[in-house]
Amino acid sequence: MIGSIAVNKIKQEEAKLVELAQKMWDCPETAYNEVNACAWTADLLKEYGFEVETGAYGLPTCVVGRWGSGHPVIGLLGELDALPGMSQKVKTEKDPVVVGGAGQGCGHNLLDVACLAAAVGMKAEMEEKKLPGTIVFYGCPAEEVLTGKVFMARNGAFDGLDCAFAWHGGTFNAVSLGSSNGLNSAIFHFKGRTAHAGGDPHNGRSALDAAELMSVGANYLREHVTSDIRIHYVYKEAGTAPNIVPDKASVWYYVRGMSRQAIEDTYARLVKVAEGAAHMTETELEIEFLGGCYNTMPNVYMSNMTHELMEQMEKPVYTEEELAFADALNQQSPKYAECKANGMLDKGPIHTEVAPMVERNGGGSTDVADVQNLCPCIMVNTATCNLAAPGHSWQITACAGMGIGYKGMLFGGQVVASAALKMIEEPEHLVQAKAEFDAKMKNNPYKCPIGPEIPVPQPQK
Repeated sequence: MIGSIAVNKIKQEEAKLVELAQKMWDCPETAYNEVNACAWTADLLKEYGFEVETGAYGLPTCVVGRWGSGHPVIGLLGELDALPGMSQKVKTEKDPVVVGGAGQGCGHNLLDVACLAAAVGMKAEMEEKKLPGTIVFYGCPAEEVLTGKVFMARNGAFDGLDCAFAWHGGTFNAVSLGSSNGLNSAIFHFKGRTAHAGGDPHNGRSALDAAELMSVGANYLREHVTSDIRIHYVYKEAGTAPNIVPDKASVWYYVRGMSRQAIEDTYARLVKVAEGAAHMTETELEIEFLGGCYNTMPNVYMSNMTHELMEQMEKPVYTEEELAFADALNQQSPKYAECKANGMLDKGPIHTEVAPMVERNGGGSTDVADVQNLCPCIMVNTATCNLAAPGHSWQITACAGMGIGYKGMLFGGQVVASAALKMIEEPEHLVQAKAEFDAKMKNNPYKCPIGPEIPVPQPQK
């Protein structure tokens, strides 16, 4: 059976794989600061016989492992970064390891290792069966700020791929079929002139006034955009004291939408709002464009093929302790009443089946989308936390550091390896996937949202 050698290899290597995931959980590193995660991933790839490059494609914390030769060339998309403020012990009540510290609130310690496990399993089966093809594992930085893979794409990382697979832990076993939002991200910096707010306010030019007027204009803009557009923001700098006219203020905006054209059109209008606010307050405006990403475009053919495989595969089995842990988390979740009412929890606190293929569009974003606009690519999901866990939550951090997360991670690696091997052994699947991709991209070629003038962020010392 296709994938059986890969599955057995992943099971054999469980201890080493879990050890790497645990190390990343113990040492969470935020976007572009994944120095240890990059090094540890590189070391394990070398141990398994991959040709390894760190600092790949101009990103200091990007690691790439290659094995094999010729086509098909299959990419596996791991991720390295943790979330700020998501520190949490493996406990059923909120209790951070470090108050305010980073944590694996999106489970990227599992994500990195699941795709690495897939690479290890694929290599074992390809060696034994003497299969042609090239495996390219990517340890990608900075998914949480939605620019890591976009910088990689700009610098040629995904050129030459025949197809790619991504995996993500979550509350369900499923293959993603809907689309999530693309995005532009920018910080608007206003510079004014300080003065005593009581003694000589007429001499001041308030940068905070400019930022607030921009926010007012952006709120009016919301009424005149297409229904898929989302505009949200936070203030980064807003002055120091009420009696000092603020000479510096900055506000960080996201513009999300279901197409690059809609995002770029709305972003251009938002820039005009910012320019108008600067004119009204006689302040200067500097725009720090941080980047953007596409909306996801999963390959439907690959998704259906992988879903069929996933249904046939052996699912994780949980201990009584793990089930009790998940149940305790569910009962604390703000989603508990809703999940209980709609029957989601009727079969247990963790998802153990495979969800049917349903096209659900999501409001979030991921830079995996840019890879999906460069080659046929899908996202596989397996359950790595309790069913009612909110996204980006301490509950996910807790599960990502224990058996619930590790079992879903290994299952995810097995699914991805089996699906990728099917693309190699039965080439007609790749032909079908490419035909679908080419048809979708015919009149809509990829244009990287990050221009060459924008530098790659560097690790903070």
